[in-house]
Amino acid sequence: MLIAGFPAGAWGTNCYVVAPAAGEECVIIDPGHQATEGVEDALKKHRLKPVAVVLTHGHIDHVASVVPVCGAHDVPAWIHPDDRYMMSDPEKGIGRSFGAQLLGELTVGEPSDVKELTDGARLKLAGLDFSVAHAPGHTKGSVTFQLPESAEVPSVFFSGDLLFAGSIGRTDLPGGSQDEMLESLARVCLPLDDSTVVLPGHNEHTTIGRERATNPYLRQVAAGQGADAPRRGM
Repeated sequence: MLIAGFPAGAWGTNCYVVAPAAGEECVIIDPGHQATEGVEDALKKHRLKPVAVVLTHGHIDHVASVVPVCGAHDVPAWIHPDDRYMMSDPEKGIGRSFGAQLLGELTVGEPSDVKELTDGARLKLAGLDFSVAHAPGHTKGSVTFQLPESAEVPSVFFSGDLLFAGSIGRTDLPGGSQDEMLESLARVCLPLDDSTVVLPGHNEHTTIGRERATNPYLRQVAAGQGADAPRRGM
């Protein structure tokens, strides 16, 4: 499997280009602010042809380059219906106090072809088989994507802003909820095998096994103490 990842734009959003191998079709995950050049470089370097963009949630730092990327390659964008509105009205997703500072001259909107993700869906794209799990907490429509284990590579879990190495996503923006975040961690993350690779991992990948041992939020949830887990805000 080929996974080409890079931090995009002012917010360092983790963007990924995923394919079975070089020279084949691929899927683009979370093309955020100023991600277009990085996406095109990855496509050219690995001789890839995109077939879809898939989005872990609707915040502008994850979707700002969706329109140009989808338009350039005539591919659809997949997003959960609870977050779809953010593509056209990002201020509602990050709050007006943040919006005035962060949006600046960005041009926002929907691509011409938008498809909606649902919990438990299977996306078979570019020869890959993504399992979709609705995981609210960071936003109402946050989702995760998981690729199954194979003989060559372990399972890979694209967590969006649900789970990081040693931390979890913010819950202080509109639509965020600490209680929903903890429930999503318990329902979506804890059942995963220890060897499952988690992306993003703050400059290096992590695994669910490592997070069980070191992540204070996941440890609290695993111990059945979700209500007492550390508070995650700014």
